[in-house]
Amino acid sequence: MSGDRNFDDLSGRFKKNIYNTAKGKLRLAILQEDLQPYVENINGENPLRILDAGCGQGQLSLWLAEQGHEILLCDHSNEMLSQARENFAKHQSDAKIEFLHAPIQDLNKNSVGEFDLVLNHAVLEWVTNPAEVLSTTVSLLKPKGKLSLLYYNSNSLVFRNLIRGNFYKVKSGDFKGEAGGLTPTNPLNPQEVEYELNQLGLNIEIQSGVRVLYDYMSKDLQQSRSFEDILEMERTYCRQQAFQYLGRYIHIIATIDAANQL
Repeated sequence: MSGDRNFDDLSGRFKKNIYNTAKGKLRLAILQEDLQPYVENINGENPLRILDAGCGQGQLSLWLAEQGHEILLCDHSNEMLSQARENFAKHQSDAKIEFLHAPIQDLNKNSVGEFDLVLNHAVLEWVTNPAEVLSTTVSLLKPKGKLSLLYYNSNSLVFRNLIRGNFYKVKSGDFKGEAGGLTPTNPLNPQEVEYELNQLGLNIEIQSGVRVLYDYMSKDLQQSRSFEDILEMERTYCRQQAFQYLGRYIHIIATIDAANQL
């Protein structure tokens, strides 16, 4: 845990370079589309108890709170959590929410209870022991609860360097981001992630690539095509197997098999 990345020093850069850009907006759109069938709360009659583990600045939780769900936002970075609080104060001051400053590894059922849905988004690629964090996350699910997992895909880095002719980098197999940068330090292999989920007793229901197109476009093309046109193409191809494994991120919704729950 001591080697896990804390984003207190990078929260401003994330907001400027990721969250407020087309990259962040595309990611949020695909996540919302994947999650919508599971979180619809017509007339507020079926609220879910949700954990946003590694919540960042809380953009997705804001959307979930608008639908009347009860949410615990947790983050290892106090600065990120402060910005999440500010976002809720501006947009959802009456939401049913709590904030917890803690690393995911410190959570357990005795301290925070169980959840219908746990979000673990863009966390595993920043920690020294992804399997431990994933196991802890899954242990907090109710029977038949659902995990929404988003992780940084190593396949995307391999392909991006291949088409750019960076063969030396591909041969080295070293795709870790530099210390202090916004590129994750531990990109994950999809086959290994799917194996871990299976070992933890989860059944994958939905899998989507996030930014299967945008990150491979030149900057000129990114700027010349409208956001709406790019999003349409992302939506068209993100769940097709040939393309989903090339997404910069991969999003999975998986359900815990109560018979195999930890």
